[in-house]
Amino acid sequence: MRIGLIVIGLLLLAGGIWIVAGHASVPQTDTLVQIGSAKLQSTHEKALPAWAGYAGIVVGLIVAAAGIFRRR
Repeated sequence: MRIGLIVIGLLLLAGGIWIVAGHASVPQTDTLVQIGSAKLQSTHEKALPAWAGYAGIVVGLIVAAAGIFRRR
């Protein structure tokens, strides 16, 4: 379990750094015009908020430290 905590912590840390660096985004679709059943939609990439990256870094450090300093 100790190794598992360290690995999960490092993955969260790496994901948080990835988000803060601005490389993480999610697609967002907006409906521009809708007439009856016909729609005109636009899809663009929206960046994830920086606070999510910072939270991932902090939680990742805590989980990894818990795995490192765990006795048995």
